[in-house]
Amino acid sequence: MLTLLIYVVVIAVVAAALFFVASTVFGRGEELGPLPEGTTATVLPAEAVTGADVRSLKFQQTLRGYKPSEVDWALERLGGEIDVLRSRLSALQQSGAQSGSQLGATSDGRHSVTAEPDEQ
Repeated sequence: MLTLLIYVVVIAVVAAALFFVASTVFGRGEELGPLPEGTTATVLPAEAVTGADVRSLKFQQTLRGYKPSEVDWALERLGGEIDVLRSRLSALQQSGAQSGSQLGATSDGRHSVTAEPDEQ
């Protein structure tokens, strides 16, 4: 019985030693080191954010979900992009309303410029 206990202890010690040697030599299995504090791998283009950009967003996970600073940054960027697009849309709608007499809608929904008849 004592011999069996010695075998189990020796096998456990050898396995632990091999584990620590392998961990030291090969690391934790990460290809890249952890990101420095205060940086993020979350990226969005500087302008013209598309739906594919939003769908491809990845956030760093923390103990209780995602890193709040990354999510807040992404939401701020998307909110800014929506504001820019809405202001462009309203500017186009206002300029379209002002030149509405010169624009005519075609059958497929596009607008075409129509020339007014010459007065003689």
